[in-house]
Amino acid sequence: MTAMVTETSPAPGVEGQGKRALITGLHGFTGRYVARELAAAGYRVFGTVVPGHGDSPLDADVFAVDLLDRAGVAAMVEQVQPDVVVHLAGIAFVAHANAELIYRVNIVGTRHLLEALAAQRQAPSAVLLASSANVYGNASVGQIDESLAPAPANDYAVSKLAMEHMAQLWSDKLPVIIARPFNYTGVGQDENFLLPKIVSHFRKAAPVIELGNQAIARDFSDVRMVASSYRRLLVADVAGQAFNICSGQAHSLGDVIALMASIAGYKIEVKVNPAFVRAKDVLVLMGNNEKLRGAIGGLSPIPLADTLRWMYQA
Repeated sequence: MTAMVTETSPAPGVEGQGKRALITGLHGFTGRYVARELAAAGYRVFGTVVPGHGDSPLDADVFAVDLLDRAGVAAMVEQVQPDVVVHLAGIAFVAHANAELIYRVNIVGTRHLLEALAAQRQAPSAVLLASSANVYGNASVGQIDESLAPAPANDYAVSKLAMEHMAQLWSDKLPVIIARPFNYTGVGQDENFLLPKIVSHFRKAAPVIELGNQAIARDFSDVRMVASSYRRLLVADVAGQAFNICSGQAHSLGDVIALMASIAGYKIEVKVNPAFVRAKDVLVLMGNNEKLRGAIGGLSPIPLADTLRWMYQA
């Protein structure tokens, strides 16, 4: 398996020494990897989780708070006094059935956080908001860069673009950075996402898998690269800018199935289930990461085959 390049790793205890990092959505798929990344860089990591999820008692630096609870968010921020913030909490599943909740959590919840951060005696040095490459919609260009006008094609994407615009209202008070990750995956991602579903079928040696539109192609990244990019953006002095987080390559579903067949040593039968074919689905989504590379000083994406093998062997 290809490891993360050494140039992305900070010297122990230097970058974040004496600093407090707040991660919303700490126990989510991405949050766990960002927490490891920031802790390794020397930050003291604080986080928020959804109230009532999980039976284990929370650590002292973890807060159960609903982003829609304005007072609760303000109290949490006042207690943490973060130096840097990575805002991951939100509804991240494009096909989520409750459109109203998508908008409330992704927009109003983010506004509560920004309002609380702006009210602090000392503003954080960086506030990274996780948006989505879905804001670009069905782009007709080969590789999407940040200059392309957004054209969201579903409620999730509209909510993320609205969040970006709302965040601009705080640009004079907070150093906001917008991250637009393309598709990414890794160990621990829920199986209602496409690649974990495919890997799971191969791990179980299932003879058949039902998928949707096989024509779709996506720019798939490894969650470890995404977490590293987020950390490096926090210290890059790039407030007020948006960045694609991507590998710069697109893989079709056929590519993924072929890679997994090679890893698992057998071929699976693919059946198209019309229920999995979404209207107005984004057919090809591939990003240009030149701006990101320029900001953080280089980028070495992990090959998709290595990510799939890591997931298969986990």
